[in-house]
Amino acid sequence: MSEVHVDQASPHPALADSSPHIVCLPWFGMTRQAMATAFQPAFAGLGLRTAHLDLPGHGDSPVNCPPDSQSVLETVCSWLEQHATTPVLLAGASYGAYLAAGIARQRPELVRGLLLVCPGVRMVRKHRDLPESPPAAAPTGWLSGTPTAWHEHLGSALGNRTPAVAAAVMEALRLGGAGDEEFRRKLQTGPAYSLPDEAAESRFAGPVSVLAGRQDGVVGYADQFRAMRNYPRGTFAVLDETGHYLPFEQPAALRALAQDWLRRATAARPSL
Repeated sequence: MSEVHVDQASPHPALADSSPHIVCLPWFGMTRQAMATAFQPAFAGLGLRTAHLDLPGHGDSPVNCPPDSQSVLETVCSWLEQHATTPVLLAGASYGAYLAAGIARQRPELVRGLLLVCPGVRMVRKHRDLPESPPAAAPTGWLSGTPTAWHEHLGSALGNRTPAVAAAVMEALRLGGAGDEEFRRKLQTGPAYSLPDEAAESRFAGPVSVLAGRQDGVVGYADQFRAMRNYPRGTFAVLDETGHYLPFEQPAALRALAQDWLRRATAARPSL
């Protein structure tokens, strides 16, 4: 049995152990609690069971696989095989979205649809197509309430550059268990951070929405648009004044676009 830690959100407590409709995979280094904070408002009130997973070595999930992305993906697939009785809707952010897209390529029978938010497309940073223009000017002192060690990352990652957004992202980064930092370091810096089929041309026929930030200095938006050729039922949206933490930067837009995705997904399967 896969030891992936999970929280399930449902409007019906008696169904807490039922098969999830939506399974959410978080940013690299973030936890299921952070993912729930970011995504649950977009799904609220729809009557769908949502599971938020801690990836191996993240939050409360133990290290139960080698430090490579293929092994992490297979751990998530194992959890889906054990806990989902029907194909699920996969929602992911950043690295979680990278894994979700990989699962749709490798195990499409497990996946009904994809919501990919600021998805990674190329794991080797020097190969990423990143925005050339710097983000818009920010208010003086907008990062003064955040630790200095995070200033460089937030400066390149955020497009909506306000003290409130920076504080919300930092709070999300602190949520949940500490995980295994050494495992994450080996995973992120090792030769197998990229999935072996990362560059494969593989069409996924389910409903897909890809949401990107115009000022995302971490993964960009151009690689994500090129990947749309693999999604014949895909919607692509790139949001201005938005970076790598889109759910915290543009929560209203996330809700609108996520609900459009769910409308298409449920129209395809009325029983959902």
